Amino acid sequence: MKDLKDLKDLKALKVLKAGTGAAVVLCLATALVHVLLVFLHVAPPNPLSQQYSRQVNAWVLPLFEQNWRLFAPDPESVNRQISARTMHTAPDGSVEVSDWFDLTGVDNSAVRHQVFPSHTAQNMLRRAWSSYLETHGGDDQPRSQRALMIQQYLTNIAADRISGHRGGTFESVQLRVITVPIAAPKPADTRYLPWWKVDSHGN
Repeated sequence: MKDLKDLKDLKALKVLKAGTGAAVVLCLATALVHVLLVFLHVAPPNPLSQQYSRQVNAWVLPLFEQNWRLFAPDPESVNRQISARTMHTAPDGSVEVSDWFDLTGVDNSAVRHQVFPSHTAQNMLRRAWSSYLETHGGDDQPRSQRALMIQQYLTNIAADRISGHRGGTFESVQLRVITVPIAAPKPADTRYLPWWKVDSHGN
């Protein structure tokens, strides 16, 4: 009986070792692929990076984007207040539009008086908007796959934050961006983006 138990323990140990070995190999393979894709993203253009640019960009952007802004950031010349509102079509066909929700204000309150503020609170919305400006013209029309991806990223940030703070049911979200020059007697510039469809939120 003891020999049978020892045999079962030995088999279980072998299965555990095999599982651990497989997990280690998978982690190492993922890390190597990640390093290779990031290297191709930051390396000078070459035949390999050009041939697989779609796959490289799909992996790297927007979460693993590499640039020099950490070492030489562009100084902000304006303050931006980004707000969002939602739209819901009721079963009777009536359209309900919510009040504006201050996304920037939520980020600012999460950073203010924090010794170690969250990177997400400081940069996610700001960087998403900067990327949106880089990929969209003044007419808010996406003209590339990257532009569509950035638009979806910005939409998801707004929808998730509204759901987390206000709840409610909605199918579309609209952003308003008020830009105020820093230390300049110029009037604020307000930009309304189009209504964007989102996955239905709420009950």
